[in-house]
Amino acid sequence: MSLRKQSFIQGAMILLAAGLLNRILGFVPRIALPRMIGAEGVGLIQLVYPFTIVLLTIIAGGIPLAVAKMVAEADSKGDRHAVKRILRVAVLLALSISLVCAAICFALSDMISTRIMTDSRVHTAFLTMIPVLPLVAVSSVWRGYFQGKQNMIPTALSQTSETIFRIVLTLLFVWMFLPYGLEMAAAGAVLGMVVGEIAGLVVLGIQFVQDRKKKPEGNVTADNQTAALATKPVTGNTSYLKPLLLTAIPVTGSKLVGSLSYLLESILTVRSLTFAGVAVAGATAQYGALQGMVIPLLLLPGALTYSLAVSLVPALSEAASRGDWATIHVRLHQSMRLAVVTGAPFVVLLGLLAGPICTLLYGNDSMANMLRWMAPLAIFLYMQAPLQAALQALNRPGTALFNTFAGAAVKLILIAQLAADPQFGILGAVIAIGVNMVLVTLLHWISVARLTGFRMKPLDFLKVTLAMIVMSAVALRIWNVDLLGHGGAKLVVACFIAIVVYLLLLIWLRLIDRHDVARIPVFGSFFAPRKRS
Repeated sequence: MSLRKQSFIQGAMILLAAGLLNRILGFVPRIALPRMIGAEGVGLIQLVYPFTIVLLTIIAGGIPLAVAKMVAEADSKGDRHAVKRILRVAVLLALSISLVCAAICFALSDMISTRIMTDSRVHTAFLTMIPVLPLVAVSSVWRGYFQGKQNMIPTALSQTSETIFRIVLTLLFVWMFLPYGLEMAAAGAVLGMVVGEIAGLVVLGIQFVQDRKKKPEGNVTADNQTAALATKPVTGNTSYLKPLLLTAIPVTGSKLVGSLSYLLESILTVRSLTFAGVAVAGATAQYGALQGMVIPLLLLPGALTYSLAVSLVPALSEAASRGDWATIHVRLHQSMRLAVVTGAPFVVLLGLLAGPICTLLYGNDSMANMLRWMAPLAIFLYMQAPLQAALQALNRPGTALFNTFAGAAVKLILIAQLAADPQFGILGAVIAIGVNMVLVTLLHWISVARLTGFRMKPLDFLKVTLAMIVMSAVALRIWNVDLLGHGGAKLVVACFIAIVVYLLLLIWLRLIDRHDVARIPVFGSFFAPRKRS
C-alpha cells in the first residue's frame, strides 16, 4: 500500500477503520479478564491504569499534536530540512522526559503503590509498567509526524499491531501468572501492554524509515523546498524547541487535567464509597465495574471521535494558515455531523438494552443500571474530541485547558459529595461523570463558536433525533417478540435490524449519501458514482 497524503475524510476513515477494529478486539480481554481474575483482579489493573495515563500524558500528551502542526506547516512549504530538525528536537525532548519519569517511578514505587494507589498488591504491576514510558515517547513523535503529513495509514497499522499483540499476550501472561496470585496476574496484564507497545513501535519504525527514503514528488515540491532554503536562514535545532513547547505545553496541560482527574477519580471514588459504608473489596469491585465494563462500552464510538480529532488538527492548521474560514467551517461541520450520526445508535442500544448487553458480555447485569444512566449523556462525549481538537488546531489550547479543568473540578466535587452519600453510592460517581461530559462539551462548543462563528445546522439534529426514535421503536419491538427467547441471538438480531433501519433512515433523510460512503477506504470504491464514458 502506497504511503501518500490523504484528504481529511479519507484520513479520518482510515483511522476509524483501525479504531473500530481495535475497539472490537479490545473487548476480548475486557470480557475474558473478569471471568479469569474476577472483579478484584480487574480492580488492581484499574488502579495502575490511571497513574500510567498520567505519566503518558506528561511524556506525550501535547508533543504529537505539536509535531503534527509544525510538520504540516513545514511540509506545505516543502521544507524537508525543517521537518528533520523538528523530529530530532521532539524525539530528544520526549525521551528525556520519559527517562526522568521512569527513574522517579522506580525510586518511589513502594510509596506510590501503598499510599497513592492504596493497595500494595499493585507494586509488581507498577514496576512492570515503567518500560512502556520511553517506548511511548518515541512512537508518539512518529505518529505526530505522519499526522502532520496527513498520512494516517502508518498510525492505523501501528495501532492495530499493538492491539493484537497486547490482547494475545495479556491473556497469555495472565493465564501463566494466575497460579502465583492476583498480584502476579495483574502484572502479567501490564506486561502484555508493554510488549504490545513494542510491536506497535516496530511497525511504526518500519513505516517511518520507508517514508524518509522517499524523494519529493513532482517539480512543485522541489521548487518549494529550494525556495524555502533560499529565503529562510539555516537554524539550529534549538530554534524549533520554543514553538514546539508553546504548542505542546498547553495541550499537555489540558490532557493532564483530564488524566489527573481520572487518577483522583479512581482514588476519590473508592474512598467515598468506603466512607458511605461499602467494604473496601466491594468498593473496588464497583469501581472496577464502572471503569472496566461500563465506560469501555460507552467509548466504542470513540474510535470515530479519535480519528476525527487526529485528522482535524493538520486540516484546520493548514486552512487557518491560509485564512480559509470557509474550509474550517466545512471541516467542523463534517466532524460534528459524523460524531453525532455515529454515536447516536450506540446511545439508543446501550440505553434500551443495557441489561441484555451486560449479561451477554460480562455474564451478569449488575452494572446495567450505571450504563442506563450514562448512555443518553454519551452523545456529548462523542462531540467533545473534535471540538477540543479544533481549539488546539486554532491555537487556543489554553481555552481547552480551562474548559477541561472546570469540568474536572465539578466532577471531583460531585463525586466527593454524592458517592459518599449512602443513598447514591456508586450512582453518585456515575452522575458526576455524566455532568462532566455535558459541561466540558458545552464549554468547548461555546469557545469554538465564538472563535470561528461556526454553527451546527439544527435540522441535522432533528433528523438524527427522528432516526433514533424510529430505531428505538424497532429495537424494542423485536426484543419484546417471543420468537427467539431472550438470549444472545435475539439481542444480536434486534441490534442488527435496528442499525439497518437507522442507516436507511440516514440515507432517506439525506444525512449521508453515496459520496460520503465513497470516501471510506477500500469499501468506498464500490459506492463511488460511475463515470460516464
